Amino acid sequence: MSFIHDDFLLQSDAARELYHNYAKDEPIYDYHCHLPPEDVAGNRRFGDLAEIWLQGDHYKWRAMRSNGVAETFCTGEADPYDKFLAWCRTVPYTLRNPLYHWSHMELKRYFDIDVIINEDSAKEIWDAANAKLKSDELSAHGILKKFKVKVVGTTDDPTDDLANHKLIRGQDLDTIVAPTFRPDKALNVDQAEAFNAWVDKLSAVVGSEINSLLDLLAALKSRHDFFHEMGGRLSDHGLERCFFAETSEKQAAEIFTKARGGADASVAEKEAFAFFLMREFGRWNAEKGWTMQLHVGAIRNNNSRMFRSLGPDTGFDSIGDFPQVQSMSQFLDSLDTTGELPKTVIYNLNWADNYAMATMLGNFQDGTVPGKIQLGSGWWFLDQKEGMEAQINALSNLGLLSRFVGMLTDSRSFLSYPRHEYFRRILCDMLGNDIEKGEVPADMDLVGNMVKGISYSNAEKFFSIT
Repeated sequence: MSFIHDDFLLQSDAARELYHNYAKDEPIYDYHCHLPPEDVAGNRRFGDLAEIWLQGDHYKWRAMRSNGVAETFCTGEADPYDKFLAWCRTVPYTLRNPLYHWSHMELKRYFDIDVIINEDSAKEIWDAANAKLKSDELSAHGILKKFKVKVVGTTDDPTDDLANHKLIRGQDLDTIVAPTFRPDKALNVDQAEAFNAWVDKLSAVVGSEINSLLDLLAALKSRHDFFHEMGGRLSDHGLERCFFAETSEKQAAEIFTKARGGADASVAEKEAFAFFLMREFGRWNAEKGWTMQLHVGAIRNNNSRMFRSLGPDTGFDSIGDFPQVQSMSQFLDSLDTTGELPKTVIYNLNWADNYAMATMLGNFQDGTVPGKIQLGSGWWFLDQKEGMEAQINALSNLGLLSRFVGMLTDSRSFLSYPRHEYFRRILCDMLGNDIEKGEVPADMDLVGNMVKGISYSNAEKFFSIT
């Protein structure tokens, strides 16, 4: 039997029925990812398997480094085939790592290659995959069509002119590609040099000087409005934790002036300024009916030597253990108190906080929108089988799994769409096991329609991207 067969991960008759009859054929609503909009706009074609499979993939780079592979084969200038061969030599050592499952699923679903990945099979895989990469089906547009991707939410800085999104809107593409407002750099008053360079860039984009806090707010609001015009319906915020420090406009203005003058803000000043801006972003989202996404818990750029050499997002981040609950409660409450808490998805990276966050969300459901405050799917280091199961269990026990908006890729790679299949198989296996044990009724319409909702339609209704 093939490793990736029709019933992969499905351990019961009920699980198999749920997956094949209710989950398998649902479209994909990829509401949060990091696909480059320019690749969609240009209908990118990939030159070889190393380019589409390894370029930008810090998951694979981390595994290769752990296997003793030199950096030149990860982010360096080694020959593409040599990079690919180094990965194939690594794959056998990834048993019980999700990369083993993902890699074989990607080969099967994109290239119809059904062999075990190792050094011996590398040349066969390389030749067959590269031949298939020449087809229209594996261009950027072809991949979106092949996997029935109805919506893609990219992640975009407010300074982005969204020119590629304009091009995409004029193309004959069945997939809606919408920008997501990601203003993280606006918070970094503790890094005055970088902050000022970013503010200057924002100033150039909006065509006016930014010399005061009010200027900054006006510029950011104009970009938020522009993102809305371009189809954006979500903001996204990558935070170690939620910020909270009651801050007046006068205090925030003083902190802005200090940073704009070239002096780094203190830790307390950063907290106050970031909270002030995040509350504004939340208000704007609520006003427009947007959804706010909070990605909390990552400790980034741990290896200073490699950060200086390679920059961010190269595989040197990890799970943090920041205190999360009190400041999150205060932040959400600060918006709820004035009736300005938007729909919110909170992605937790440290599963020690799963239950605390799942109970926190229940505090701010207000009956206006089903599942208004969501516990997001397993994120980053937790978007694997055990992490997904832990998130599903926490949400099931403390909230309404039936209202869950489901999986997302959160990826820079066009090869990541089998992660939706992976998630659906895991979900169906969990529910199938419940049915087999008599803990859930053997009512396939009841359970199957919940599966369909989590797979696609809940997200379609919740985010309202058109």
